Amino acid sequence: MLAILGFLTVILLLAAVMSKKLSPTAALISVPLVTGVIASFFIKDEAGAVNVLANIKALSGYITGAGGIGSVAATGVMFIFSILFFGVLTDAGTFRPIIRGILRIIGRDPVKITLGTAVLAMIVHLDGSGAVTFLICIPALLPLYDALHMRRTTLATVVAMAAGVMNIMPWGGPTIRAAAAMGVDVMELFKPLILPVIIGLLAVLVFAFLLGRGEKKRMAANDAQIAYHEEVLSPEAEALLRPKLFIVNILLILAAVAALLFSGFAPAVIFMIAFVLAMVINYPKPAMQAERVDAHAKEALMMASVLFAAGAFTGIMKGTGMIEAMANALVAVIPQALGRFFPVITGVVGMPASLLFDPDSFYYGVLPVLATTAENFGISGLSIARAAVLGQMTTGFPVSPLTAATFLLTGLAGIDLGEHQKKTIPLAFLLTILMLLVALLSGAVEW
Repeated sequence: MLAILGFLTVILLLAAVMSKKLSPTAALISVPLVTGVIASFFIKDEAGAVNVLANIKALSGYITGAGGIGSVAATGVMFIFSILFFGVLTDAGTFRPIIRGILRIIGRDPVKITLGTAVLAMIVHLDGSGAVTFLICIPALLPLYDALHMRRTTLATVVAMAAGVMNIMPWGGPTIRAAAAMGVDVMELFKPLILPVIIGLLAVLVFAFLLGRGEKKRMAANDAQIAYHEEVLSPEAEALLRPKLFIVNILLILAAVAALLFSGFAPAVIFMIAFVLAMVINYPKPAMQAERVDAHAKEALMMASVLFAAGAFTGIMKGTGMIEAMANALVAVIPQALGRFFPVITGVVGMPASLLFDPDSFYYGVLPVLATTAENFGISGLSIARAAVLGQMTTGFPVSPLTAATFLLTGLAGIDLGEHQKKTIPLAFLLTILMLLVALLSGAVEW
């Protein structure tokens, strides 16, 4: 019953968000809370008894505990202060000269812009952090997309695809988890996947090219002028510009990025410090500082609320045992005759499974079960692991409601989660299938 409730929770959540019947915040809180209460009638204690009242009371702990809001609290702080940081620098006009510079380099051709977006995201994601990639790429490129009337969903999709494939790298979270779960060296797991990953990255460039060409055709059909005209600012906005501090602000951004990549400090701490420095440097008067915080508070609060709601969702799903039950159910429904196809099945469902399982639950809970089952059919468990990392929380992580990075991406791009999922999920799934085919043909994955 818990497995049924788990799948029902995810289906209802996705349906509510993608159909825009509920906001992501409302859906992430209400749907698992209702199914969690229902699950309380089926959860047994160590003695085998069902204590409904105790189970319902436990939901509060699941929501606020280490598996729930506690797991995203630091990320929530990072969200808030990163928005305030980039908001202050935008007010100061830091990105206006950057836009002009980018335009001079890649021109005004949407195809070149989407290709440049993909390459930039691949380079930035070398550190393996989706949050860092989105924090660097989206604020830098969003003004350019807006200036040329390109859709923000295209920006989010291209960055998501590039980051997703790059997340398969041996220092990426999913690959490290898979290696740990299988008890092997991470390079033993990853080396056979080098060719599939290269093909995947090339496919990202192809998709970026096609999306750019689609933008170009749409803009031509709508008689959109492919030209950049700097926004005419109001007198109030003009008063906020700090052109003399451009170099200082750029150095501050570079310092923040370097700290994110190399310092080892938590991103939340880095952005707290960076925000304070940006505020004091650009607007030293307390009254102006309060105004700048007020100006960006709404956006910061909205993003943080969605993130904390996602923590509540994950906490309930884990705490009630629904995720574990879902994993066992998935293994149980696979017929014995299909055992030899376990790697293919794993590879195909890996990316969609990102919508159901967080990386820890899948790689430490589901993967060992799948690998053990496959070994009973004479198939290497490593094949299962390699097939899994081609999609599960790699190409799938930037669209999953179970990852904070997804909400960071959509929040920074200013787009709806449902819109992002509709556009990105099909392409992310195609990337996974393509890499899986290459892995099967090259022998990286048995079949």
